[in-house]
Amino acid sequence: MVSTEAIRSEPNDAMGTGAFRSFLGQFRKNRLGVLGAVLVIVIVATAIFAPLIITHDPTQIMMGPRLAAPSIDFLLGTDQLGRDTFSRIIMGGRIPLLVAFAALGSSLAVGLVLGLIAGFGPRWLDNVLLLLFDTIRSFPGIIFALAMIALLGPSLTSVILVIAITSMPIYARVVRTQTEALRSSEYIAAERSMGAGTTRILAVHVLPNVVSPLLILVSMDVPAVIAVEAGLSFLGMGVRPPTPDWGAILNDGYSYIGQTPWLVIAGGIPIVLATLGFTFLGEALRDIFDPKLRKDL
Repeated sequence: MVSTEAIRSEPNDAMGTGAFRSFLGQFRKNRLGVLGAVLVIVIVATAIFAPLIITHDPTQIMMGPRLAAPSIDFLLGTDQLGRDTFSRIIMGGRIPLLVAFAALGSSLAVGLVLGLIAGFGPRWLDNVLLLLFDTIRSFPGIIFALAMIALLGPSLTSVILVIAITSMPIYARVVRTQTEALRSSEYIAAERSMGAGTTRILAVHVLPNVVSPLLILVSMDVPAVIAVEAGLSFLGMGVRPPTPDWGAILNDGYSYIGQTPWLVIAGGIPIVLATLGFTFLGEALRDIFDPKLRKDL
């Protein structure tokens, strides 16, 4: 029989100081994970402090040289309107990160709640929610995004809404699977026998056990969301000009690639770095938190 002390100490031990130090120790051994964390920190910090970093107004049309190569005055050259590419890249990082965090944060919150309900609720409700998840996932992501944006109109809100809707079923299914597995465990049965309510069981025992896979999924999904946002902006269905955005800069570079390669390079590098950073970080978290994939680093 499972003791009361073991039941009540399990969540606290999992979230304790010793576990956190063990996590840091394992994370430091993963060189790619550390590199990914550094890249993520730099990218996020650059977006936060962008107004202090830029050297020119990113939307100001200048009368100087257009499509110029990098120089002391313009670190990454200028675009077809004479605007400073470096300043536009720095300020443009705010949009994809905002979309990624807002869309994934909202889809994670909704998916977490629906997943807990599906995994711990009655069977009929589970079937209804599974039908909802499968219906949303049955539509090809990019086709669904284009249809929704065509219906709602191109805007930042539309992009966030589309990504949140398409991402939600993934998180909900993961939470549902984890919740169903824990629902039949011995320590949950013991907790029920002592009179614990559903809310306490979900908050104290189930929720801490579903956080790890969700963190891995979110970190791995951020580069995909950045790519989707950049792709929609590249197609002219994202944020509206003259707001700087990596996808829009990449589109400008593609249009004028015959005259200068610098716009394409400047627009592509931050997307590549963001993708590598969040991917390396996600893989490091996966290796640490998932026992089946853990390895000596």
